[in-house]
This record gives sequence, C-alpha cells and structure tokens, in this order.
Amino acid sequence: MSELTTIARPYAKAAFDFAVEAKAIDNWLEMLVFAAEVSKNETMTSYLSGGTSVEQAQEIFLSVCGEQLNEQGQNLVKVMAENERLLVLPQVASQFAELKAEFDKEVTVDVSSAVELTADQQSNISAALEKRLARKVKLNCVVDATIVSGLVIKANDMVIDGSVRGKLDRLAATMQS
Repeated sequence: MSELTTIARPYAKAAFDFAVEAKAIDNWLEMLVFAAEVSKNETMTSYLSGGTSVEQAQEIFLSVCGEQLNEQGQNLVKVMAENERLLVLPQVASQFAELKAEFDKEVTVDVSSAVELTADQQSNISAALEKRLARKVKLNCVVDATIVSGLVIKANDMVIDGSVRGKLDRLAATMQS
C-alpha cells in the first residue's frame, strides 16, 4: 500500500498545484473522486490490468468518464495511462483530498463515545479542538458501547483517550509492571 502512496504522490501534488493556480480545487477533487471510482470498478480494473495498449486504455477510460473530466483532467488521465498508473487513481484522489484539507486548514476528527452526543456537546468539543489544533474541525461522531463512559478523540496521529475503558486499561498496565 505504501508503494501505491509513493506512486500517487507526484500526481496528486501536480494536480493540486494546478488546481490551486486555476482556483478550481473543488472541481478537481470532484473529477479525481469520479475517476477513482471508475478505476475501482471491477470490470475497469480487470481491463486495465490486462494486456491492453496505452491508447486503448486511454480511449476506454476517457469514454467512460465522458463529460465528468475537463480537458486538464483528461490530460492527467492520459499521462497516467502512458505510465500505466490508472489503477492508483484512488490514492491520487485521497492524497489530493488531504492536500485540500491542509490548504483549507481543516481536519476531520473521529469522536467515539458510549452514548450519542448532543448538538451542544458536539459544538463544545468542536470549539475546544479548533482552539487546540488551530484548524476548522469536522467531527465524525460514533457510538461505541465498549468505551463504557467518556470519549476517545482521534485527529490524524493525535489520540485523546478520556474513556473509562482507557483508564482501566492504563491502570491494569501500571499494576502489572
């Protein structure tokens, strides 16, 4: 998987730089997400992994995408087809979305709790995290009964475990050492 990420990075960065310059980041994200879905299609995947020529791969892929890709998006697909990289489009779209979030100073935060959070609680958590992370926060709330009580908050590589389950686990580890 890390190999695909490494392969996708230059394509995502180039597309993002072009999108920023053209002031069309959202449009590019839509195009890349659509192209990624096309490349994940089982029939398309088997076709692209088969022994098709570059020209055939370009023609088929662009005919399926149709009007969803503008001229620059079609050029990206052509370049990726020439380098036999169309199957990494999902990773390109994912990395493009990460670059967009970084550019927009946004972060998606996963919040797990034992019970459903109220709108007021979500608002308070969001405000506190925005202050701490200096970014706009988008909450992804999930109910997880194994937490017992409290919250587990995950934002990228930061984890705040304020759950009773986490405290019990830390206490057990301390007592064993």
